[in-house]
Amino acid sequence: MDIALEAGAEDVITDEECGLEVLCAPADFATVKAAFDAAGMKAEVAEIIMKPTTETLFEGDDAVKMQKLLDVLENLDDVQEVYTNAVINQ
Repeated sequence: MDIALEAGAEDVITDEECGLEVLCAPADFATVKAAFDAAGMKAEVAEIIMKPTTETLFEGDDAVKMQKLLDVLENLDDVQEVYTNAVINQ
């Protein structure tokens, strides 16, 4: 998408469902979002997230243990967001 790249995005990824994932530096988020808004393209979800550059695959018992750990962390009252590079195949 030219709109995103011209506004400072680093990359635009499309998925099978015609969705877009726009990657940019956190400092460029407001500018990129404003460019989409100005073009009349409203995002379903527009947020700054921590996206891992590498992923770690967990399978079998390790996947179950990792999922339990993530569930415990997410259920803590003081935790707002949990980010992981784990890919869980059960």
